[in-house]
Amino acid sequence: MEGATECAGPSTVVFDPTLTDYDFGPQHPMAPIRVDLTMQLAHELGVTGRGLRVVPAPMATEDQIATVHDAALIEAVQRAGRTGAAELQVGLGSEDNPVFLGMHEAAAHVVGASLEAFRQVGSGESLHAANITGGLHHAMPGRASGFCVYNDVAIGIRWLLANGAEQVAYVDVDVHHGDGVEAIFWDDPRVLTISLHETGRLLFPGTGFSADVGGEGAEGSAVNVALPPGTSDAGWLRAFHAVVPDLVREFGPDVLVTQHGCDSHAADPLADLMLSVDGQRSAYLALHELAHEVAGGRWVATGGGGYALVDVVPRAWTHLLAIVSGTPLDPALSTPEAWRAHVREKVGAQAPLRMTDGREPAYADWREGYDPGAWLDREVNATRTAVFPLHGLDPYP
Repeated sequence: MEGATECAGPSTVVFDPTLTDYDFGPQHPMAPIRVDLTMQLAHELGVTGRGLRVVPAPMATEDQIATVHDAALIEAVQRAGRTGAAELQVGLGSEDNPVFLGMHEAAAHVVGASLEAFRQVGSGESLHAANITGGLHHAMPGRASGFCVYNDVAIGIRWLLANGAEQVAYVDVDVHHGDGVEAIFWDDPRVLTISLHETGRLLFPGTGFSADVGGEGAEGSAVNVALPPGTSDAGWLRAFHAVVPDLVREFGPDVLVTQHGCDSHAADPLADLMLSVDGQRSAYLALHELAHEVAGGRWVATGGGGYALVDVVPRAWTHLLAIVSGTPLDPALSTPEAWRAHVREKVGAQAPLRMTDGREPAYADWREGYDPGAWLDREVNATRTAVFPLHGLDPYP
């Protein structure tokens, strides 16, 4: 698969160091150091500057944010960011979403970074573009939720639709259901949202089941695969390949948008899936391949969750950025000594020594049949049964 797709770019990552101002405080799991460590690792490995241009992130305007979010939420975020006082009626000041000074500006900067990535691809300036600080997929039109103040992904998709795209596919591989993006486009048949996540029976936000297929007139536009806890590379990749490629091919989007929360890793402290960095990298390669197959290569990739700040996030997202650049990294690479020293200096921790977890991602193809006694297979079958006929596809292997 590594060399299957010729990819000359151009490719872009939108970043400047002040994006780490999106910071809920020292006790919060979504520490911005994960972004610093990722960009430093990508730099030391030559990912940035080789095939991947780094462009600065503009600040989103209130009007741009208002294409998705209610005025009352925007005003509350601005107010909370000035006063430091909770605005619980819109989800600000909770344990998940503590208030911090400058909150609106920091969140608007993340939105601006994603909008620039969407603009790069939508305008044809770049073939692929990424914003690893984006992917804030839980934010609702009128409410902050799950570490997400504004929904940069939904704002970007809405920009694409307003600027020539007729259909957009969104694939979310975060361990948590991409509920905000799904809700915002629930009634819009132009947007296909696919989320693979740990089952909402056991994990925040408690949503995202096979029967959730979209609103009236948009049936089949929402797709959910609710995975059992303990799912590892083989099961996750089996589920992904049983659902995602067929639906995205049939839908035929103008642009593929992906959210890459890497909290599906076995070492992540907030969830219960068991993927390796190698399994996650395999998914990134498959999505890159799919973008070329169905969308002329037009691909916008964002970050998302991921709370193993040293051991997982920098390696996973550096692999993602390398794939966005068109030149995947060899998983057997050692991490650079300069990066290990940076990790020691910044967080006083021992950095991983290699870019791999030593796994070889492999899975059993769904077409070989499924086991109704296996929880994973029952969930995949339920999703295929609920959604595939709505796209004119046969749900059975």
